[in-house]
Amino acid sequence: MKRLNYLEALERTQVLLKLAAFDPHVVGTPPLGLDLPTSDVDVICFAPDADAFARALWKSFSTRPEFRIWQKVGPNRPVIANFTGAGWVIEIFGQAVPISEQSGWRHLLVEQRLLALGGDAFRIAVMTQRTNGMKTEPAFATVLGLNGDPYRAMLDLQRCSDIELIALLGDQRFS
Repeated sequence: MKRLNYLEALERTQVLLKLAAFDPHVVGTPPLGLDLPTSDVDVICFAPDADAFARALWKSFSTRPEFRIWQKVGPNRPVIANFTGAGWVIEIFGQAVPISEQSGWRHLLVEQRLLALGGDAFRIAVMTQRTNGMKTEPAFATVLGLNGDPYRAMLDLQRCSDIELIALLGDQRFS
């Protein structure tokens, strides 16, 4: 089966429709245009009641191929499920944190800004890191020359103005 566009895959599996009560948002590499053949589709949700979210996931997707569901230990105890559908692995992440405050959403927003400001050379440089095996945030951090934890570093960039991001981009060589 030919792999569908990620939006078509979400439509065919009805993920966004079935999770509408949990404010689902697509994050990760497909909306950025940085996905690889091995990439999955990440959907984050606002799930103030973890049990109700887990029940909704089970009811909606438990018959899907390779369905798995688990809950992490630690802060906010997110519930995560994944399955295959329409040629993609679809991962759904829900926690009791509004979407605007979730790391996945915040990463997406700053990465979109950087891609828009950095142009083709920047996109190609990030994609080169991705094709060499790097995850998204480490790829951005490497290309930008950021030190330390790449996930934290990318979150810190969200506070920067476009002028500050342009200056950071200007300090780097992408070819």
